[in-house]
Amino acid sequence: MAAAGRTPGPEGGEAPHIPVLLEPLLREVAPVEGVWIDGTFGNGGYSRGLIEAGAEKVIGIDRDPLAHEMAAEWLGDWPAISLVQENFSNMDRVAEAVDGVVLDLGVSSMQLDLAERGFSFMRDGPLDMRMGQEGPTAADLVNSLSEEALADVLYVYGEERQSRRLARAMVQDRPFTRTLPLAEMIERVLGRTKPGQAHAATRSFQALRIAVNGEYEALWQGLMAAERVLKPGGKLAVVTFHSVEDRMVKRFFQLHGEKKKHVNRYASEVEASEAPFEILTRKAVGPDAEELARNPRSRSAKLRVARRTDVSASDVTPEEISMPMLRGK
Repeated sequence: MAAAGRTPGPEGGEAPHIPVLLEPLLREVAPVEGVWIDGTFGNGGYSRGLIEAGAEKVIGIDRDPLAHEMAAEWLGDWPAISLVQENFSNMDRVAEAVDGVVLDLGVSSMQLDLAERGFSFMRDGPLDMRMGQEGPTAADLVNSLSEEALADVLYVYGEERQSRRLARAMVQDRPFTRTLPLAEMIERVLGRTKPGQAHAATRSFQALRIAVNGEYEALWQGLMAAERVLKPGGKLAVVTFHSVEDRMVKRFFQLHGEKKKHVNRYASEVEASEAPFEILTRKAVGPDAEELARNPRSRSAKLRVARRTDVSASDVTPEEISMPMLRGK
């Protein structure tokens, strides 16, 4: 199916608009039936896959106006799919008691491949990176944050070990308004990218994108929203592309997918209670050799799936799911 999948930070491959891990996802959540939410709609690849697998209805959610513009060209041929402009972190405001939720995290191929969106360090474009096309841009952050705050963003969100050197250079050379001058400056500081290695700007561009779009907070809130919106027996499937996102999802499932113990306030004994989720994938599922050959961008993708129980939903803190946070937040 020619539809958008999400793509990891490192760029490469010539196969855009392929839904990553679609086939293993459909196997893990089978049987597919009832009403589903596709919280990261993109080009609609998962939504169409869910309908073809047996879903009665899919509610697509995407905050990017471009996704809605592109979907208008074909959505009329798929009456079982509807599309809402919203952040997936608010999915429980859009629907209730659904049979499944799919989240495909990160930047989409559709966004990455358009130079004018400013996500790519390989294509010259405005230094933007806004998924929802509103609010401060990446250029706003680079050109306004203090050296210390900028280093914090690069280190916390990009796990960039040379964050201080890069932040110092950015402050000295700013303003930056376009992607390639920033990527070239990063290469001057860190050294030119060697063949076969990730581009020197990969971590910095990832960090700025995550900061601009509040991606970690959206994931934290989105996991809790999914727990609230799923009915008993409903399934949550999450595809991640880098270790931080995967760790957050894994920790969420560990916290809400295992038996918990609590102390009865009127007695000393410890009682066991069931958890809100039953974990269906004890180990993350990755792409097989065939998918890797077809879509190199899938190489770092991981899928985790859990099934909702009838235990009441409860919140988790950012600290409990190891969510990276900037100092002062």
